[in-house]
Amino acid sequence: MRFLLATSALLLFPALAFANSAPTPGGPAAESGQPRETVTRPAEKAPVRSFGVAQEFMMPSGNIGCIYIPEGGTQAYQPADGGPELSCDRIEPKYLRATLGRSGKAVVRTNVGDQGCCGAETVVPYGETWSAGPFTCYSERTGLTCERSDGHSFLLSRARVKAD
Repeated sequence: MRFLLATSALLLFPALAFANSAPTPGGPAAESGQPRETVTRPAEKAPVRSFGVAQEFMMPSGNIGCIYIPEGGTQAYQPADGGPELSCDRIEPKYLRATLGRSGKAVVRTNVGDQGCCGAETVVPYGETWSAGPFTCYSERTGLTCERSDGHSFLLSRARVKAD
């Protein structure tokens, strides 16, 4: 019986010694080029981003139409500065676009590649105002004036264009 126990111990000892000498993940074996054991962790869920809804309106003449993008943008469009943003297009006598962003002066672009004005369901009658976020627009027979709460504004009409 002792012989059987001694033989078993001799057979098991090398196996145990080899198992105890196995490298640990990320240990010296990793530096020697031997394959590393990879540990996977459940992926963290990215926060769900909620987007705002754009608002569109136009003047009774159908010559000027605007789109308001709330802060953070919409699923289809995010302003470069994060928004909010108000852009108004004038069709006649020459197509152009005036834009007020989060800060700074209003910008007027005369070379507008994506001309798509005007077909909004909401019409702001002459003498009425429209507002959202920091923007307020005044609809008058002489044109549309839109301003941001800090005083920067633009005016669009058939006869005039002004931005500051």
